[in-house]
Amino acid sequence: MLTATYQFSSFLVKVIGLLFLITGCSDKGIDFLAESGELVVVTRNAPTTWYEAREGPAGPEYDLINAFASHYNLKVRFEVLDDLDDIFRAIRNNKAHLVAAGITRTDLRDEQGYIFGPEYQQVQQLVICRRSNGNIPSKPEELVGKTIAVISGSSYDESLQKLKEDISNLTWETVSEMGTEQLLEKVWRRELDCTVSDSNIFSINQRIYPELVVAFPISEKESLAWVLSPEWSGLYDDIESWLDKMQDSGELASIKERYYGHVGNYDYVDISRYKRRIKSRLPKYQKLFKKSAKRYNLPWTLVAAQSYQESHWNEKSRSPTGVRGLMMLTLRTAKSLGVDNRLDAVQSIRGGVRYLNKLLKRIPEQVVGQDRIWFALAAYNVGFGHLMDARLLAVKLDKDPDLWVSLKDVLPLLAKKKYYRELPHGYARGAEPVQYVQRIREYQQVLEQNQKM
Repeated sequence: MLTATYQFSSFLVKVIGLLFLITGCSDKGIDFLAESGELVVVTRNAPTTWYEAREGPAGPEYDLINAFASHYNLKVRFEVLDDLDDIFRAIRNNKAHLVAAGITRTDLRDEQGYIFGPEYQQVQQLVICRRSNGNIPSKPEELVGKTIAVISGSSYDESLQKLKEDISNLTWETVSEMGTEQLLEKVWRRELDCTVSDSNIFSINQRIYPELVVAFPISEKESLAWVLSPEWSGLYDDIESWLDKMQDSGELASIKERYYGHVGNYDYVDISRYKRRIKSRLPKYQKLFKKSAKRYNLPWTLVAAQSYQESHWNEKSRSPTGVRGLMMLTLRTAKSLGVDNRLDAVQSIRGGVRYLNKLLKRIPEQVVGQDRIWFALAAYNVGFGHLMDARLLAVKLDKDPDLWVSLKDVLPLLAKKKYYRELPHGYARGAEPVQYVQRIREYQQVLEQNQKM
């Protein structure tokens, strides 16, 4: 009966969607929008869309929308809604020009008459469970009997409805007052057995909840795209033209790098150990990190994350290469910073942060935003000369030397004779600074989320 009801509802949705397309659409584009000069955008509050960061609003959708608006000399007004039904209602009723909220383009949403812009990212729907909950399901049939919840009106609910056509006793709950991030936390807290998440959302949250695992995917790769108001369907061509330029310039890749570049290979054991040490080791040094970071207007979580990458917060740490202490300073660098005892926590942190700030000041002014931090961290690890060599090589390879997304590809080439023999500073283990920066970004994200919990 439930399947028959769903099929009848789906038929009604198609009819309503067709009426929606016939009666509601216009072809207004950027020329009309330029008259008011304001772009109204509906989004939602989440780490993969729009959120309040230390420096102000941030997020992948926030950056993309601002780049689009800047390209066409528009101001942006964001309307933040959390409920998917409210989001889709707003765009149906022409309350905004478009929705930029990590919305998946699905067959059902096409049938409902929603107008999608060009694809800017691909994701996949994943069933997420907790590794300590016993046997992890490996196929849809094994979800029967599990407590499952997904967002009401989501693509996840749509996928589960399709599964139910073949698995009649599959059940789940839909919720509208929580987002995917909150449902992942409920699985982590053992309040649910499983939920469904897009791959990009899970990749960010896996570091925060390391016990969560992918059971299996329940969709093929799907497209994320903006949803256009029926009155402003003509924006499609303008968005497509702008996206082409973003891809050609590398700016689209740079935005993705900013938010997803640190979520590469996941190490459950390492992150679990790190979270334990946040409780056991960090309290001893937290005030020192905050004091030194504040002096140079740096996030203390960044400094703490860098120190953990260097020494695992062990003030007596030593390496065979001669670097020592919480910030693993070389003897030469320590002397230049006035540090006479590298194994002293106060001196090491103060010296390490001062050194990072000196490197930041040396980074060329063309390098902007978070990329400046990542360049400086790479220089801390591999040396400023090798970082500059990587910039030279990037130019030779027709890559943008001012973007971290370019240097991530170029730095490992410093270990190849074909490239390093023509560079001023020669050979370097260039893959190491890439891994170094990625780990610090990962540790910082986990630490910042830990502070909110």
